[in-house]
Amino acid sequence: MTNFDILIIGAGISGAVLAERYASAGKQVLIIEKRDHIAGNCFDYYDENKILTSKYGAHLFHTNDHAVWKYVNQFADWYTWEHKVVAKVDEHLVPIPVNITTVNKLFNAEISSEKEMQQWLSENRISYNPPKNGEEAVLNRVGEVLYDKMFKHYTKKQWDKYPAELHASVLERIPVRDNYDDRYFSDIHQALPKGGYTKMFKNILDHPNITVLLNTDYFEVEDQISGYEKLFYTGPIDRFFRFNKNLTEKLEYRSINFVREEIDQEYFQENSVVNYPGKEVDFTRIVEYKHFGNQKSATTSIVKEFTVDEGEPYYPVPNEKNQTIYAQYKKEADQLLDVHFVGRLANYKYFNMDQAFRNALDLFESLEIKLPKQHQRAESI
Repeated sequence: MTNFDILIIGAGISGAVLAERYASAGKQVLIIEKRDHIAGNCFDYYDENKILTSKYGAHLFHTNDHAVWKYVNQFADWYTWEHKVVAKVDEHLVPIPVNITTVNKLFNAEISSEKEMQQWLSENRISYNPPKNGEEAVLNRVGEVLYDKMFKHYTKKQWDKYPAELHASVLERIPVRDNYDDRYFSDIHQALPKGGYTKMFKNILDHPNITVLLNTDYFEVEDQISGYEKLFYTGPIDRFFRFNKNLTEKLEYRSINFVREEIDQEYFQENSVVNYPGKEVDFTRIVEYKHFGNQKSATTSIVKEFTVDEGEPYYPVPNEKNQTIYAQYKKEADQLLDVHFVGRLANYKYFNMDQAFRNALDLFESLEIKLPKQHQRAESI
C-alpha cells in the first residue's frame, strides 16, 4: 500500500468527495473503510419486501447551496421529496416543526392566520435574549407547555441530557412556523436520489484512480502504508489520537440502536417518520421506509430508533465540556503536517448532508489543487 498519492480514512460523504476531487485531478487515491460497504451512514439497501431502506437512519437531502446541488446531480438523478415529520403527543399526531395545526390540536385553539399565530407565540414564549442553553432557546420560541410536551423529554432520550445541559444552538436548529407549512425543511432543493444513496456513492467513486479497501481498520494497517502526500481522516478525532489521557479526555458521542420489525400489513403508520417525544416509550421515533418514494409492497417493516451511549458514533454531544476537550485535540491536529480532519466526527460538529459536501469541497479548494481540464468532472462548482 505505497503507490498512492492520497490516503483517505472513511468512505462516507467527506471521504468520497475528496477521493473524487483528487482522482479527477490526476492523483492516485486509496480509501480505507472499516465497514463492509461504502457510503458511510448514508448506506441503503433493498430489504426482504424490496423496499429501499437506510441501514443507519433516514437521510434527507436538502440545500440552498446551488453549487452543492449541481455537484451531487453529476452522480445521481433525483426526485423531489419534501420531508414531513409528525409527533405523537397526547394521542394526537401533530406536525413538526410547530405550526398553526400543532397549536390548534394540542391547545384546542382556532388560530387561522399568521398574525394570530404570532400573537399566540408572543403570549406564550418566555423571553431570553440571548438564550444561554437549549432549554432557554425553546422557551424563548414556544413557551413552557410545548417545551415540556415536545422538546424536554425527546432531547433527554436523544442526547441523554436535558435541553438545559446543551448548547442553545442544538435546539435553535428546530424551526417554528407561524403558518400551516408542515414541511420539515424549507430549502429550495429537497430531493432523494433515484435508486438510493449507495448507488450515488458508487458513481462518485467510479474512477480508475480510486481504490477502495473495505473491512479494514486503518489503525491495524497504518504501519503498512507509506509514501502518500496527504492523509484525510473522517473518523472520531479522539480515536486518531488513541484517546490519549495525557492529552485530554475522551469525547462523548451518541449512537443509535436500530430495532427492525416486520409487519404483516400494507402500512404501519400514516407517515414516513413519527416522533415520540414523551416518556411513555424509550425510542425516539419510528421510520417506515416504504413511504419514501411511495414504494409499494404487500407487507411492510418499521425501524424503531433508540439513542444510546455505546456503539458506532453518530452524533457529537455539543456542550461546553466536550467543546473544551475537542479544542485540545484540534490543537494537536493542527500541528500535524499534511494530515487533515474532515467531517462530522473529525470536526466534532453536526453537519447536515449538504454541509458535509460543502465542507469537503471547500477543504479541497483551500488546498489549491488546480484541475487539469482533461480530468475535470465538476469544473464549475
